[in-house]
Amino acid sequence: MKKTLNLIIACTLFFTLGCTSNKVNKKPNIIMILIDDMGWSDLSCFGNTDAQTPNIDELASEGICFDQFYVNSPICSPSRVALSTGTYPQRWNITSYLEFRERNRERGMANWLDSSAPTLAKNLHDNGYATGHFGKWHMGGQRDVNDAPPITDYGFDQSLTNFEGMGPKLLPLTKDETGKVGRIWEGAEKLGQPFTWMQRSEITTGFIDAAIQFIGEAQNAQQPFYVNIWPDDVHSPFWPPFEQYGLAKEAGKRALYLAVVEAMDKQFGKLFEYIQSNDDLRDNTLILLCSDNGPEKGAGKSGNLKGFKGQLYEGGIRSSLIVWGPKFINREAKGSRNSASVLSAIDIRPSMLKFAGVDAPENSLCDGENLLEVLLAKSASSRQAPIFYSRPPDRKNANGFKNLPDLAVREGEWKLLCDYDGSRPELYNIVTDPGENNNLATESPEKVEEMAQKVTTWYESMPKLDEN
Repeated sequence: MKKTLNLIIACTLFFTLGCTSNKVNKKPNIIMILIDDMGWSDLSCFGNTDAQTPNIDELASEGICFDQFYVNSPICSPSRVALSTGTYPQRWNITSYLEFRERNRERGMANWLDSSAPTLAKNLHDNGYATGHFGKWHMGGQRDVNDAPPITDYGFDQSLTNFEGMGPKLLPLTKDETGKVGRIWEGAEKLGQPFTWMQRSEITTGFIDAAIQFIGEAQNAQQPFYVNIWPDDVHSPFWPPFEQYGLAKEAGKRALYLAVVEAMDKQFGKLFEYIQSNDDLRDNTLILLCSDNGPEKGAGKSGNLKGFKGQLYEGGIRSSLIVWGPKFINREAKGSRNSASVLSAIDIRPSMLKFAGVDAPENSLCDGENLLEVLLAKSASSRQAPIFYSRPPDRKNANGFKNLPDLAVREGEWKLLCDYDGSRPELYNIVTDPGENNNLATESPEKVEEMAQKVTTWYESMPKLDEN
């Protein structure tokens, strides 16, 4: 009897310790949501009073909002490259949106992201993660560029994209107030198979449904997962649900945009409910949500920040970041705002590798810093290195602005904008003047010289296409 009791106790201890060990060693899941062309203040939790985003707001109420998070370009393709690789997109000669071959060549750009580039997906995939990309890609494969690498070459097990990428696609149909059905990108189905046409107002759900299926398969296989969900929303052209289209169209561009914002939020509710209703997912998943760049003029807004998409002013490069993960985030910070920390999209890759307990390959290129403690509200520090920018080469004049500055650098409380040779400096204290209204260049010549030297040296150090 005593031997039997000892055996039961031993088995119980073995089972308990084994379960505890498995739980400790279980790697966390990561979902990266990248919204398209959304202004810094377009979510109601960031101040939008013209439209409501209750599902994303609920995510924010359980997580953290970051007020000084920067993407690394004011336009889509290079911004996505930076987030994916943790490096400046200038390293890969992707400095504006990818287009036709001839237009890429004219602007000194590659036709796609080099498949040898380091990516978060590759690093995680090589360490046992199931990896999936669902939504817009725009890092190669569009228009007449039909020989770009498939998305799976960048570390993903599975992908589903739109017009701007190689591999299986969801392509958008439109439906106006008369019921007439059209296509946004005629002929897009010729660039890769298979493809499915779907109403533009529902296509975010299509990407979310594919992601949910992928997550379920990863769970069944007992694999941690890293998933990108990068919707077409809220990029123009704006096609809200059919029943709202007519009235919104009458009210103008802004109304159409806001209707799309609200429809996007509603669709994301399905994903959030799926994660939150599953104990394993809720307790072991981190969600990050932001936009790739600032808004199109006349559509989105960035509060009191100056500038729009395509510009190096704050409105073009500052993004509303939300981080959610109840079991990982400092409990005391739940529902809080971090208005002090300065961090950048290139910091996401090293931070998420640390979060996953994964070491980057030796000598792996990275411009970002590990700011995991900041993202989890366990520190209020900022990145140490400056954040450097060069404007899209085709955006010297954009959105009502003429002769825009070529370069920018954010360092500490200061931001400098200037031309390639350091001339025409604009210096702002971003902490006290986030709207960039008071140019202090003439008052602080030493600061101007110091920062101009740094940003021009950085720009000259970046490879140019004819050097490769």
